[in-house]
Amino acid sequence: MSKHKFVPICAWSVTSLAVFLAIIVWGQSLNWHLSGISNYLLFPIFGLIAFSILWSQYMSLAARQYFKIDSSVLKIYFNVTGWLVLFSILLHPGLLVWQQWRNGDGLPPGSELHYVTPGLEFVVILGMINLTILLLFEFRRWLSKYSWWHYFLYIVDIAIISIFYHGLKLGSQLQTGWYRYIWIFYGLSYLAAIIYIYRQRYVNHQKVTSG
Repeated sequence: MSKHKFVPICAWSVTSLAVFLAIIVWGQSLNWHLSGISNYLLFPIFGLIAFSILWSQYMSLAARQYFKIDSSVLKIYFNVTGWLVLFSILLHPGLLVWQQWRNGDGLPPGSELHYVTPGLEFVVILGMINLTILLLFEFRRWLSKYSWWHYFLYIVDIAIISIFYHGLKLGSQLQTGWYRYIWIFYGLSYLAAIIYIYRQRYVNHQKVTSG
């Protein structure tokens, strides 16, 4: 099998497995009692799915650079998973906001800050900032023409670390059990991948400038 086929297959397989594990741990936390489920119990799954796909995207990007294949090979993969991430990051806070409003707790940011245990409000604020960053990234077709966009991509990479921390502190499925170790693995492997990605970019830049 050529690397041009191997990398996309791995990308789809890893993403599917990551999403599957997120669904499994979420279902287990509810003992699979899904009938008449409330938005309070439903919204966490979209946070787990969003980060799982984001992590998979970075792993796929690192694999693409490692095997030195053109970005077009993973174009469909990134297009599809990009829409899935957007859908998930909107539903994750959206369902909570909607339920809080229906319960008479008002609108964000107050309604979301009141939802968490006192002392964890700053983690919720981080989540709001991360959401804003990811939504701005969705406008890259129009914003990438500006000179500051290059620096904004660094902010996106930092936001992924913040999302990891957000989930680790607030995710009920991440406090104990087997999935907490999976999540920690995601965090460590993300750091390894981002270091490798930046290193490759530096090496490629050096080749261009010296050549």
